[in-house]
Amino acid sequence: MNKSFTFVMLMLAASPVLAVDSQAVADTQYQCGMHLDIAEVVSITTTPSDDAVYPATLEYIDPQGQTNRLVYSVTDTSWGGQ
Repeated sequence: MNKSFTFVMLMLAASPVLAVDSQAVADTQYQCGMHLDIAEVVSITTTPSDDAVYPATLEYIDPQGQTNRLVYSVTDTSWGGQ
């Protein structure tokens, strides 16, 4: 009886963590020509580096209400074209 109770308590304690993990958004790598159906932009995150090209992430909500995350590359424009 004690082991069963412990198991149930562990499952109940872990269920909120499992719910958060099941709602995690997977990254999709952008490909040229990819159709994007964006209803609302949630965030745009870049990770500037010393390289001329670095990664960026666009998180958005589509018209169906699903959150999506798109990973793509951006170029450094701070050099002013010189």
